[in-house]
Amino acid sequence: MTLTEAVRRAFEADGALPRAADAFRPRAAQTDMALAVARTIEEGGALVVEAGTGVGKTFSYLVPALLSGERVLLSTATKTLQDQLFGRDLPRLVEALGLPVRTALLKGRGSYLCLHRLDIARRDPGATDRSAALALAKVEQWAQATRSGDLAELPGLDERSPVIPLVTSTRDNCLGAQCPKFRECHVNRARRDALAADVVVVNHHLFFADLAVRESGMAELLPTVKVAVFDEAHQLNETGVQFLGAQLGTGQLLDFTRDLLAAGLQLARGLAPWQEVAAALDRSARELRLVVGRTTAGNRLRWSGPAPEGVPQDDWLDALEDVQAACETAMKALATVSEIAPDFVRLHERAATLAERSARFLAAAAPDAVRWLDVGPQLRLVESPLDIAQAVRTRLLKAAPVPEQGEVGQGDEPSAPGGRAWIFTSATLGDDARLRWFTEPCGLDDAQVLRVGSPFDYPEQAALYLPRDLPKPNDPGHSLAVARLAAQAAQRLGGRTMVLTTTLRALRGIGEELQRRFQGSMALEVLVQGQWPKRRLIERFREGAGPGRPGCLLVASASFWEGVDVPGDALELVVIDKLPFPPPGDPLVEARSQRLQAQGRNPFNDYFVPEAAVALKQGAGRLIRSESDRGVLVVCDTRLAQMGYGRRLLAALPPMRRLSSQEDFEEALEALASARDSAAAA
Repeated sequence: MTLTEAVRRAFEADGALPRAADAFRPRAAQTDMALAVARTIEEGGALVVEAGTGVGKTFSYLVPALLSGERVLLSTATKTLQDQLFGRDLPRLVEALGLPVRTALLKGRGSYLCLHRLDIARRDPGATDRSAALALAKVEQWAQATRSGDLAELPGLDERSPVIPLVTSTRDNCLGAQCPKFRECHVNRARRDALAADVVVVNHHLFFADLAVRESGMAELLPTVKVAVFDEAHQLNETGVQFLGAQLGTGQLLDFTRDLLAAGLQLARGLAPWQEVAAALDRSARELRLVVGRTTAGNRLRWSGPAPEGVPQDDWLDALEDVQAACETAMKALATVSEIAPDFVRLHERAATLAERSARFLAAAAPDAVRWLDVGPQLRLVESPLDIAQAVRTRLLKAAPVPEQGEVGQGDEPSAPGGRAWIFTSATLGDDARLRWFTEPCGLDDAQVLRVGSPFDYPEQAALYLPRDLPKPNDPGHSLAVARLAAQAAQRLGGRTMVLTTTLRALRGIGEELQRRFQGSMALEVLVQGQWPKRRLIERFREGAGPGRPGCLLVASASFWEGVDVPGDALELVVIDKLPFPPPGDPLVEARSQRLQAQGRNPFNDYFVPEAAVALKQGAGRLIRSESDRGVLVVCDTRLAQMGYGRRLLAALPPMRRLSSQEDFEEALEALASARDSAAAA
């Protein structure tokens, strides 16, 4: 039996999949995707699949990957999806298919408890305030029982807890084989498990971080893998460019300063002027920040010349040279005590890296890169490639050797000759037949492309409303009008409303107005991103109304546009404030636009509109998550109906029925409320 035949059999009504999912039933789109994945595994090459919401793409790539008998690498967009894939989907399928498969989960070192850092944290003055001390005590108790050391397993630990940096390591401060806790190290155990496993689940951040520095075990893992699958692949390019360039942050410098001073005073007091060295480092980092001045936090400053835009050139270069000099002075001090403890060897390497990066940013940027300055409480100096195309072509598709062939399924026949298989999939990868929004920046121009539609009945399940009487998107009164519309609709629905904004300014404006309107109300609770941890916001929103608990209206931006799954009647209305075009003043956006212009292409048609189409599809995708969901999508941007490019953006959305008037919108809301009340009464 060939792999394709084995996969087709698994997806039949009496195949293996009903044992993995109670609600499973054959779907043509799901089977089509699975067969395409199987053929790619047999023949080798790259396959790009856009699979609409509800297709069941996870099973579509997992079944052929598992039945192939080959070694598999699975990469997801987030650690949450990684945990879901490893903890739920993989075990179900491995059991249903009856395969003797070893699986492993591998995250970045910042996800694991560092036993050496935990020892240091017990004496760290930064962990002495009451809340931090309680969190540290919880970590210490959990540390006695955990095998994996994965902090995601520790219940009640806020992902923003200040204790996390104290009990985890970074590539900068890890002591490696010289660490006194090396034998018990959770990171090393996870890497050993990954190297011994048949299926390894990683995330895109780890994949590209390792591709950039060859530090986390992927260098040994990847050459032995025959099948590599990237789920939620629409995030690949933006994730990759973060790691394939260079960065230097004043926060890095201050962390290094703290670690150097602590190690020097504890392990080599009196052998070097540690306080003077640390003071010079601290001063150079803070002076670099002061040179930039009171620029609004969150800004990205263009940086095409010797200094970022608006920053005095001479002052900037002097400050950056001081940083380099302070790092070199630290290197000299550390070199004198390197034999005393492994901590000093690692600190010397960190100082050398920081000095090298300072020198890099003193020189001109690489010709194929863009440089900018991220401004916040700290500074982050960034140099980045415009996309990952070159890295994918040269370091993945061509450079990786082909492993030996494995066995198919139950071991019936060897797999067909072929090279490594690369599978890239997401619900949203572009708005044209060739999915160029994704394939071009990812270097996948020659990949096979497949688009499979959603099984949802969108005309029946969902409606789209484009209000015509709202202020223009840039009008000062626009956010207030969006808040008013959302408030009125949420009152009719008893909450069940998510407002997605394109900017943090709109997030604050709409969120504050809605909280003012419903302050003290027992009918609606307004949740605003940033006021609670993301996980807690989503959990509360999913709970919805209940005994003694009001319904919810959630206002969010950025990461809430995708990866948020709220099936059922907890979400019936999604309101999008504006079309999600890329910010034109962003240095990376500008550089990409200029490159398209140089190629004789139209940046608006070839970059801005496709970017907006993909983001709009992602936001709209929050509404209908199952075949029984019902809801309304409202886009509060008059350009969607009035501008020529609006037709292209509308065509990218699911085929929802259109509501042509305010009256139709109100009737649709009333129908949702009535249907829910009838179902509850029954």
